[in-house]
Amino acid sequence: MKLGVNLGYWGAGNDAANLELAREADRLGWSSVWVAEAYGSDAATVLAWVAAQTQTIDIGSAVMQIPARSPAMTAMTAATLDTLSGGRFRLGLGVSGPQVSEGWHGVRFDKPLGRTREYVDIVRMALERKRRVAYDGEHYRLPLPDGPGKALMLTVHPVREYIPTYLAAVGPKNLELTGEIADGLLAIFFSTDFGPEQLELVRKGREKVGKTMDGFDVVATVPVVVGDDPVACADAVRGYTALYVGGMGSREKNFYNQLAVRMGYADEAAEVQDKYLRRDYAGAMAALPFEFLDRTALLGPVERIASGLRALADAGVTTVAVAAFPGQEVGPVDTLRAVDEAYHLAGLSKAGDAEHQ
Repeated sequence: MKLGVNLGYWGAGNDAANLELAREADRLGWSSVWVAEAYGSDAATVLAWVAAQTQTIDIGSAVMQIPARSPAMTAMTAATLDTLSGGRFRLGLGVSGPQVSEGWHGVRFDKPLGRTREYVDIVRMALERKRRVAYDGEHYRLPLPDGPGKALMLTVHPVREYIPTYLAAVGPKNLELTGEIADGLLAIFFSTDFGPEQLELVRKGREKVGKTMDGFDVVATVPVVVGDDPVACADAVRGYTALYVGGMGSREKNFYNQLAVRMGYADEAAEVQDKYLRRDYAGAMAALPFEFLDRTALLGPVERIASGLRALADAGVTTVAVAAFPGQEVGPVDTLRAVDEAYHLAGLSKAGDAEHQ
């Protein structure tokens, strides 16, 4: 299992600290740094900035939103980022949700599975060398059949012959699709006891196309808070978790809330959502049970985090993308150093492999 860092969204007042996290992960020899986007900072610009100030660490989008860009624009961006970074880019994609897709991008959130399948097809087609892009799908048609457009070829080629594609997936059908068409999964709120059930759906998708899980990258973004008391550490991630379970989507369609329900927290998820949507944010955070936070984050002293990393590896995670939350005792950069110590303490580093590569 490898280590990465997830910087989340840019522009929340932690920009300088985030850049230092990327640099520290690079110095530690970690495998990847990931950047998110919603309706604020865009992932591509931030990744270019991070790539310019790091040396060897891979840069990845977690995610680029499918409704925000045409497939051709995503291929252009992927090729450019891979070129500028010297072959370090990983393309993470996601459909976002109805509120952002329709409210911000003006794109209907209909048939997301079919749209994602066609989108990935076109992006890969465009990234092939000397390949003119022509596509006749249900959601995308290139060129348009009733105008002057013609099939074009991407003029900027990535450094690598193949850029790995990841999908952010939470629901069962999307997990199966991820296994079928992607090279990796971007997981959130991954639990060592429930995660294998999710990965079984990914495996089912792989089997559809005659593939196994060998080489498939399961990237779990995991909040980490270092401190003596795990219960106190959990308080640092309550705001983040309440936002997703309670407020990331509408009452009828919140994928993270539905995940919490499938994990066995139906009553608690309903209470968190009800309070969050009524803007009782403190109440929503308080309604999150410690058990759920402890299952989906790494909390406590280094030895406890080492045990958690070992359990994640055993559950099928191949990359832990650390979301470093400052606790009462340890700041974000020192959190990465503590995770690195825990990684070696857990025996997850290969002999002679100081760079985790």
